[in-house]
Amino acid sequence: VQLQASGGGLVQPGGSLRLSCAASGSIFSIYDMGWYRQAPGKQRELVARISRGGRTNSADSVKGRFTIPRNNDQNTVYLEMNSLNSEDTAVYFCNADLSTGRGRQPTSYWGQGTQVTVSS
Repeated sequence: VQLQASGGGLVQPGGSLRLSCAASGSIFSIYDMGWYRQAPGKQRELVARISRGGRTNSADSVKGRFTIPRNNDQNTVYLEMNSLNSEDTAVYFCNADLSTGRGRQPTSYWGQGTQVTVSS
């Protein structure tokens, strides 16, 4: 199983970016998917998560600015980021809780991380 994240880059304050994360491999079912981020010198923190049914939760710092759509048919989760500011600068990691076979317990998988830098 692999999670391939993409879409990071350099953006000016107030700008927007969209991250993508596609899960591939021997996947039976994907449950929750989400995005986390880690800024230099800080712990990794939750940005937003979405259940298979579409229920979401997100950090207070991104509410109203970030959304987390998901395409279950394509095993893909996105992070749409608007009104970015310097405090959003971090490496963003995607995460998925998934099972690889019927009856198997779900396991948490991580993508490789993609850098988002907000700077003028």
